[in-house]
Amino acid sequence: MAALILHEYANSGNCYKIRLTAALVGVPLDRREYDILKGETRTPAFLTQINGNGRIPVLQIGEKLLPESNAACFWLAEGSPLIPEDRFDRADMLRWMFFEQYNHEPNIATLRFWLAFVGENALTDAQRASIPARRAGGDAALAVMERHLRGGAGFFVGDRISLADICLYAYTHVAHEGGFDLGAYPAISAWIAAVARTPGYLPITA
Repeated sequence: MAALILHEYANSGNCYKIRLTAALVGVPLDRREYDILKGETRTPAFLTQINGNGRIPVLQIGEKLLPESNAACFWLAEGSPLIPEDRFDRADMLRWMFFEQYNHEPNIATLRFWLAFVGENALTDAQRASIPARRAGGDAALAVMERHLRGGAGFFVGDRISLADICLYAYTHVAHEGGFDLGAYPAISAWIAAVARTPGYLPITA
């Protein structure tokens, strides 16, 4: 296999989900850190050599560059039990991965970043004004997850962990850092504990 380099900001849940996927499938990663608070992903060198969109994570596979966290997780997990064999289950896994990026991450991850890393006093007026809507959107996403987990086998697809779980776990388990009360979601709390018991599990701080 070609050498794998993760261009990342370690505190990011999007970057963490790639590290966690790699750990669960036993694939080593080299890591290159960028401080997004200092604009290190907006430099001309980064934009021309790593990602013209100015964002991380980017998984470098030899000379090839793969932006977008869920795409990188899918590449790493190809052929592993993290991707279900059943055709419907694979599509259902993708459904939850799309949900994570469209409904979950824009609200929960954004509030976590603003409140835990930027600081509310440093936000723009527009950002502060959008906090209630982001909070409502995040709670709505958590409510969808809670209802699904209450009626299932403890994971999002079938009875075992998949990429759906990894991608949702990354920002959910630290949602309290954005002011979300995970105690209001007992099924999610039980699922978080189950993911953390998975052999090969790697915490976000590792």
